[in-house]
Amino acid sequence: MPDLADLSLPLLFAALAFGYVLGSVPFGWLLTRAAGLGDIRSIGSNNIGATNVLRTGRKDLAAATLLCDALKGTVAVLIAAMWGPEAAIAAALGAFIGHLFPVWLGFRGGKGVATFIGLLIAFSWPSAIAFAAIWLTTAWLTRFSSLSALVAAAATPLILWLGKPASVSVLFLILAVLIFVKHHANIRRLMAGTETKIGSKTRQTESV
Repeated sequence: MPDLADLSLPLLFAALAFGYVLGSVPFGWLLTRAAGLGDIRSIGSNNIGATNVLRTGRKDLAAATLLCDALKGTVAVLIAAMWGPEAAIAAALGAFIGHLFPVWLGFRGGKGVATFIGLLIAFSWPSAIAFAAIWLTTAWLTRFSSLSALVAAAATPLILWLGKPASVSVLFLILAVLIFVKHHANIRRLMAGTETKIGSKTRQTESV
C-alpha cells in the first residue's frame, strides 16, 4: 500500500471516477427491466431504489436491489483501499454520487440510503450495526421509514467521530447532508403531517 504522501491528485480523481462508475450501476432499474416489469421510474415514487422496486410486488427483486446497491459501495471502497485511505474516501464519495446521479439514467438515481449503509460497512461495520439499530428503533417509535433513515444518517458522523479518523467522519457528514437533500420531499411531508407510515395501505414514499 503506498504512503499517503505518494498519492497524487490524478490517482484520487481515478478513485473518484472508479467509485462513480460502480455506484452509478442502476440495479433496481436493471433487475426490473430484466424481469419484464418495465421502467421502475414509471411507478410509485419514480425512484430506482429497493422500496420502489417492492411496489412491483417482487420481494425478491427488492431484496436483490437493496443488497446490490449496498454492496457496490462496499466493493468500491475495498478495492480503492488498496491504494490507501484517501483513495478509499474518494471512491466512497464517487460511489455515492454515482448512485444519486447516474449518468446512464439522466442523473435521476436513488436516495442513497442502501449505498450509505454499504459504504459504512466498508469503513466500520460496527457503525453499520449502530445505523441499523437506530433505524429500527426510530421506525418502531414513529412508523416513518424516511424519518428513520434521516435520524440514522444524521447520527452516523457522530458515531464515527468516536473511533475513526476525522476524514471518515467528514465524509459521512457530507453523505448525510446529501441524503437530507434527496429526502427534501419527505421532509416537507413529515413537517406537514402527510408522510405515510410503514405498513400504510396508501402510497409509501421512497427512502432507499
